[in-house]
Amino acid sequence: MAQLLLTVLGLVQLDARLAYAKISNCRCLSTDSCWPSQQDFAILQTQLSQPFITPIPPAAACYPPDAPLGNCTDVQQNWFDPAWSADHPGQMQAPNWETFIFSNGTIEQCLKNATLGFPCGQGSVPVLGVDARTPEDIQAAINFSVQHNLRVVVKNTGHDFLGRSMARGAFMLWTHNMKNISYHDTFTPTGALGTSNATLKHILTIGAGVQWHEAYDASYAQDRDIVGAPTAKGSVGSAGGWIGGGGHSVLAPTFGLGADNAVQFTIVTSTGEHLTANNHQHSDLFWALRGGGGGTYGIVTSVSYQTHPAELYVRASFSATVNTTNTTAPSAPLKALFTEFVRITPFLSDNGWAGYPQLTLASPTNEQTFSFVLLNTHSWTDANATIDPFFDYARSLAATTSSVQGGDQFTVVNAGTVAPQLFRDFERQVVRPGESETGVNIEVASRLLPRKLLEDDYVKVADTLLAQSPAVSYIMVAGGAVAKVDPDSAGINPAWREALVHVATGQTWVDGTPLTEIVAAKERVKAYTLALENLAPGSGSYFNEASLYCTDPKQTFFGSHYEKLLDIKKTYDPHDLFIVAEGVGSEEWDASLNCRV
Repeated sequence: MAQLLLTVLGLVQLDARLAYAKISNCRCLSTDSCWPSQQDFAILQTQLSQPFITPIPPAAACYPPDAPLGNCTDVQQNWFDPAWSADHPGQMQAPNWETFIFSNGTIEQCLKNATLGFPCGQGSVPVLGVDARTPEDIQAAINFSVQHNLRVVVKNTGHDFLGRSMARGAFMLWTHNMKNISYHDTFTPTGALGTSNATLKHILTIGAGVQWHEAYDASYAQDRDIVGAPTAKGSVGSAGGWIGGGGHSVLAPTFGLGADNAVQFTIVTSTGEHLTANNHQHSDLFWALRGGGGGTYGIVTSVSYQTHPAELYVRASFSATVNTTNTTAPSAPLKALFTEFVRITPFLSDNGWAGYPQLTLASPTNEQTFSFVLLNTHSWTDANATIDPFFDYARSLAATTSSVQGGDQFTVVNAGTVAPQLFRDFERQVVRPGESETGVNIEVASRLLPRKLLEDDYVKVADTLLAQSPAVSYIMVAGGAVAKVDPDSAGINPAWREALVHVATGQTWVDGTPLTEIVAAKERVKAYTLALENLAPGSGSYFNEASLYCTDPKQTFFGSHYEKLLDIKKTYDPHDLFIVAEGVGSEEWDASLNCRV
């Protein structure tokens, strides 16, 4: 009888908490009275394969005498290591998303430099989460979250320029340890038996927590290439936000975007179902998951990708530097050089070049630079024939503008190609050891530049980008195979099919920056966003590397696909559990994404 009384009492308390949440029209947060009781969580624990996690900002180890377990020296030495960061559920690759700003302007944060004198707080890091290792873990956590009306965030590595993996008071589902990988010489999508020509070959299936260095190595072991995100330490997740946003890659102009190479997903929806989505079943969900926005339709537990025969690539490297006394505007030779590169971008794209040009307009040493690393699958002879004219132009420009604008010195530091090599060698030797923006406070603005714009008004493009500060990434990951795909074949923004370049810029700030200066930096990001929108009206932006300040997020991130994506979301997420910044359906929620509007 006593046990029955306690059970009834618990149900009454639960009903009261849920009634409060429904009345307030808001999600239940860890700071609210409706937050589940210890008994509730104890019941959930019996359904999980791992103990709960209690995420904390890793820098908390540097705040004695009450510092939690942790090693401050380890924090200081590894702060800028994206692989180390990814292993911590309480850390984002851009730490500004760990902070929380109260309405009175107070910032709660935990800085790695404890000597700055700021207290260490939890910020936007959730206080509790599930270390998901199996789909069943995710199902139990989702059912619990729906029952208790919790705000849910999903995190793998924390590579997120929109802060979607953190939310103050939320319940975290950490998928980082779902590391299953399997390779299939032949692969029949679920539900395709009996369908002619359904069997696929050379498919790699990866779990939700697999990072690109792991996926690459598994593909290389089969002498295959896979379209992925070349990043420092290969630390970006290969089955999460990257593919949810469409997934750009230096290999995309050759083989298509990540969204074009995904052949099957498994996903847990807010109803607790573990579904398999492909062209043969739940094809509408399959369509949406290929670029319709990560963290929106459910929690992906695996993705199966088409792999490709390993190819040889010619690598072109270039770097030119202007030492200038003018720090307020681009120097004349840099402007001429970059304008010429923009002019020939369609030509370079048509001739197989793809990669990552970078324009730096301000530096501590008053240097302005333009540099790139590009790849090409053509023969060395053919590749040189298409890139050498630009190298010749740059050398000629350097020879004739050795002293302009009161002493500016223009130097071509590097211009040349490397004999054909396998992509794996480029990725392992050049990309993985490269620099990372991990550990840096940053917000980003970006835009997809259509081919027609580059052909018709390359001067305007160059002038607009040169007016941004302090740096611009001119990322050549579209065109080629990307442009040959039917725009309506996947949920990704159709603007990708018309674009040749993804441009991105932004603002960074150091730890301890006053709120007024942070606000000013964000205002500059807003200005960059508007300038890029005006440069390419009617285009769009890459959802994973973009601004929170777009004037029309639905059009910018999803284009003409938005209404279809919204219908699919309502079908598979009837509880509206998966709400992320600027994602499909987010317009129905307030700025905090905690309460319906």
